[in-house]
Amino acid sequence: MWNYEKRLQYPVKITQTNPQIAKVIISQFGGPDGELAASMRYLSQRYTMPYKEVTATLTDIGTSVPILHTLLFNKRCF
Repeated sequence: MWNYEKRLQYPVKITQTNPQIAKVIISQFGGPDGELAASMRYLSQRYTMPYKEVTATLTDIGTSVPILHTLLFNKRCF
């Protein structure tokens, strides 16, 4: 389903760091209202869906964020 390649789509060159903006980005991604929490909600809702088409969509949405998390932070979610 996924083809993992450890490279970015476009070249990135970081010239200066900003820890304050990094904190905001990480909190939006992994905080209680962040992307990872939303991903877990999608994955848990798929078990109560009566329609298989919707279950497949929830699975696709729910699994895209942990893959992104693995690519960005080089950590596994599960």
